[in-house]
Amino acid sequence: MNLMHLNRSRGHFEIDQRTDPELFRDIYPYKNICRISFDDSFAMPRPADPMYITDTTFRDGQQARPPYTLEQISHIFDLLHKLGGHSGLVRQCEFFLYSEKDRKAVELCLAKGYHFPEVTGWIRASMDDLKLVKDMGLKETGILTSVSDYHIYLKLGMDRIKTAESYLKIVEKALEWGITPRCHFEDITRADIYGFCIPLAQKLMALSRAGGLPAKIRLCDTMGYAVPYPGASLPRCTAKLVRAFTDDAEVPGQNLEWHGHNDFHKALVNTVTAWLYGCSGANGTLLGFGERTGNAPVEALAIEYISLTGEDDAATTQTIAEIADYFEQALGYAIPDNYPFVGKDFNATKAGVHVDGLLKNEEIYNIFDTRQILGRPVSIIITDKSGRAGVAYWINNRFDLRGSQQVDKRHPAVGKIHARILKAYESGRTTSFSNQEMWKLVKRYLPQLFSSEFDQLKKTAHALASRIMIKLAEDSEILSMDTKRILAAVKAVLKKYPFIQYLYLVDTKGHLITGSISDPEYKAKYKAYEPGKDLSDRDWFIAPMQSGKLSITDFYRSYITGKLCLTVSIPVFDVQDDILGILGADIRFEELLKRRSELEEEAGEDLS
Repeated sequence: MNLMHLNRSRGHFEIDQRTDPELFRDIYPYKNICRISFDDSFAMPRPADPMYITDTTFRDGQQARPPYTLEQISHIFDLLHKLGGHSGLVRQCEFFLYSEKDRKAVELCLAKGYHFPEVTGWIRASMDDLKLVKDMGLKETGILTSVSDYHIYLKLGMDRIKTAESYLKIVEKALEWGITPRCHFEDITRADIYGFCIPLAQKLMALSRAGGLPAKIRLCDTMGYAVPYPGASLPRCTAKLVRAFTDDAEVPGQNLEWHGHNDFHKALVNTVTAWLYGCSGANGTLLGFGERTGNAPVEALAIEYISLTGEDDAATTQTIAEIADYFEQALGYAIPDNYPFVGKDFNATKAGVHVDGLLKNEEIYNIFDTRQILGRPVSIIITDKSGRAGVAYWINNRFDLRGSQQVDKRHPAVGKIHARILKAYESGRTTSFSNQEMWKLVKRYLPQLFSSEFDQLKKTAHALASRIMIKLAEDSEILSMDTKRILAAVKAVLKKYPFIQYLYLVDTKGHLITGSISDPEYKAKYKAYEPGKDLSDRDWFIAPMQSGKLSITDFYRSYITGKLCLTVSIPVFDVQDDILGILGADIRFEELLKRRSELEEEAGEDLS
């Protein structure tokens, strides 16, 4: 049950047209650290109903890192859906619309058919930009509507009246076209709230009522100036900003969003404070990626939502670890070790007495069951007080060893590592062993736990080769089983991917149907491979015939070319899922890796 509130608007507000910009020099002196002022008035909390999260990973978050590929956007969007799409907690996700790649990303995510997160746009307050939204068929878009005099006068070179008129014109057209406008009140914490923002918001609400569609507003703390302190004054007080819009501008809380930045370490607390005072939408990015210092982390907002509501099922919290793993492993981003919820040390302890406590009952020194909730077991930081048990615990935890794979404290290698640790402290060391130092020790004494650089290259080669063959096995020319059409398709592939030494198709008995080579120099040596040749004894044929799955051989030295190769083979299926034949490719390893970047980019483009 929600309590009824009758905080009536204080009436109609007019835009205060000024000759000179209001720069609030008393709190923003620029040559000094900005000031926080108080006015002895307080707003009482009034939690938003509902509370939800909106994501800007592909907009604000994209501005803080190298561009995502289409494949990466697709996967991250899936993770957002998995995290909170099922409940609607992660309600929306916004995208740029300017480039062909931007629009392909939107189409790709729309095609998934998820109810949540909804796909929305982001545009400037321009009629041409709005046409992009219409052409894409989106139901909602963010519109850049800067509201501070810093932007209006100093950046745009306009005045308040003309600026408001230009915004209202775009909003009116959006409503006419059936598009929900979400006005991003940029730089709200340096704006004249009652001299510009509230009058503009009141005009937006009037347009909304006339148009029969919501006109949403996002409160953008662009420079991170907002404060969550009770009694702080406008324009910096988060609570009073929210209530000015819900009470005086009469913006429904469900149509209001907060977008914070972390310049003063307050992005998360300000965003949650906005929730508590009636703003439904909490905007953030995965892992807090965003311009300059970043935004409120979406994963932190999900945890905070559960803390506030007790709705444990609103978010699939184990997905948070998946998100972190993807950013580290696939995108190469190094998450700080002490980053909450996902950093390698976020639930680690180093004190000897704490390690002892953990071994007895991990609840003593763990925030909650991190293994169950986040998929992250408790870890420890190694010192001279950790003991053999601590070393073994660290190894098992870091390498995710389970059951019979676990190393015991009696393992000889554990003893050697522990001895090295003790020797370091006996020589005067006073600091704990870092994860990097422990990795080096474990790599020296337990090398079998590590994959070599060559193993990593093999893994990459497997992935790249598999993509090519999976796509080719579904090609209509191959599926035709017509020799001429197959050969034409094979030659086209060899021209595009000359690192494929030999590409061929055999029937279900292992007899060669047709094949071709990429380098005419070796034509004579392949003369023995005529149609009808029996290849049924080859491992690359036997394995996919038995499993019905793609198969990759170990590396071998080609006796024809002398190159280091691997063979990838995959069944070709008919419409009844019966095997028609086996498609095989002998691939030159080193040449494949040289094309790695190009092939990875191509994989992203193919998703369109």
